[in-house]
Amino acid sequence: MIEDCYMLSNSIKSWFANRNLVIATMHKKEQVIMPLVEAELGVNCITIPDFNTDQFGTFTRDINRRGTQIEAARKKAQTALEITGETLAIASEGSFMSHPAFPFVSCDREIVLLLDQKHDLEIIGQEISTETNHTHQSIKTLDEALNFAEKTKFPDHGLVVMLSPKSIDKNYIYKGINTENKLIETVEKCLKQSNNGTIHIETDMRAMFNPTRMKVIEKATQNLIKTIYQQCPQCYYPGFDVIKRQSGLPCGLCGLATDSILLDIYQCQQCNFSQEKKFPTGIETADPSQCQYCNP
Repeated sequence: MIEDCYMLSNSIKSWFANRNLVIATMHKKEQVIMPLVEAELGVNCITIPDFNTDQFGTFTRDINRRGTQIEAARKKAQTALEITGETLAIASEGSFMSHPAFPFVSCDREIVLLLDQKHDLEIIGQEISTETNHTHQSIKTLDEALNFAEKTKFPDHGLVVMLSPKSIDKNYIYKGINTENKLIETVEKCLKQSNNGTIHIETDMRAMFNPTRMKVIEKATQNLIKTIYQQCPQCYYPGFDVIKRQSGLPCGLCGLATDSILLDIYQCQQCNFSQEKKFPTGIETADPSQCQYCNP
């Protein structure tokens, strides 16, 4: 059972038990999402054959994502419900960026969104992880491609080869490369097609070709379930979650406010009841190194 900072209530499970839940994916994310939500929510998970989530954006940039990460996940879920006529769906969306706290470290931010039209409910789980093989490189030789592959967990993790990082023609974007023979064949083909002798190689970040990313999606799903079971203290609606984080944690040496988080503000999306929770990290004073007075 997933741990939670709130006591689990059987009444929450009754919101979802025995309902069909559509997992809006074409990249086999149901492999990690389905076991968790079926066990914890009592739902019956289904997928849509040939559901094209690439229409909402691709990591290879040939189709740009419209809107924010959350908006893309929401649109996937809404489309899945329109297709099936069901009222409950989950969709996920990933982004790779600099870590918000460590700008020189790459991270994977995964959003898993539950949309419940029956109860007019949207709940979001997320995980930010530095465990990622997300990278890319311009190459001129097959040896450079093989060295890149060795450093990126190939062949367990797939690769993408294209003529240029700006390629938008699908005919020149080769995805899902997960054998050495296929890699060699594709690189040699692209090098012959290249006008300047340089081609582009990158990691395939689609979940079915990236076990590392799949684990982060699993953790985001666990966070979603945890958030679902957080009930509003006033109306017991699920998904009582943080809407704002406030800085001001006092310095452990001088007592002045720092930029570290002092409290989280939770709010119910049903009755709008809000509640402050101090010291969400369990730390009541900030390290003096984080203080602008003690460490200017």
